[in-house]
Amino acid sequence: MDRRLLLLASLAALTAGPTLAQQQMDGQSPPPPPPPPPAPSDRALTYDEDELVHRASDFMGVTAETAGGIIEKTFKDQGRPTAYIAGEEASAAFVAGLRYGKGLLYMKGRPAMSVYWQGPSVGFDAGGNGSRVFVLCYNLQYPDAIFRRFPGVDGSAYFIGGLGVNYQRADTITLAPIRAGVGFRLGANIGYLSYSRKRNIFPF
Repeated sequence: MDRRLLLLASLAALTAGPTLAQQQMDGQSPPPPPPPPPAPSDRALTYDEDELVHRASDFMGVTAETAGGIIEKTFKDQGRPTAYIAGEEASAAFVAGLRYGKGLLYMKGRPAMSVYWQGPSVGFDAGGNGSRVFVLCYNLQYPDAIFRRFPGVDGSAYFIGGLGVNYQRADTITLAPIRAGVGFRLGANIGYLSYSRKRNIFPF
């Protein structure tokens, strides 16, 4: 009797096994799709200190040690810049002053773009100078964001062969113009620079 029951149970298992497996396959949900690739970051790439020291030194005609001292300070204050401007400017002041400049804006992965700037200043300031300018741009995520007014405080002293830096800020963007000038200018002033796509004679 036991042998018959065992035989019947074995036959039932053999018969039900393929049916159960087929039901499981038919009822199985398809595997989930693979996750989408991560979206590329919209944040601009940054420059490291060494590459900017060499570019500033070559452009401004100063030693790497001289350029490195000022760039090191801006890196400590602001971090790694996302862009820089290499250009030239002229300015003059007697209490009230004016400044005009032009240059090329560089960002990694983007073509260089022409930029102009102009603006007034007022303060205990006298003299004039022509300068090569190397502007470090912090948190500038796309080129068009440069086209606005940047207030700043300029307390640099310009002598023959002098070198100076100051900060300008608008919203979350900070600019650090480094100037190597020819001429004589001494003082402190407050004002702003307006950056534009075209040259503007009217500085306001």
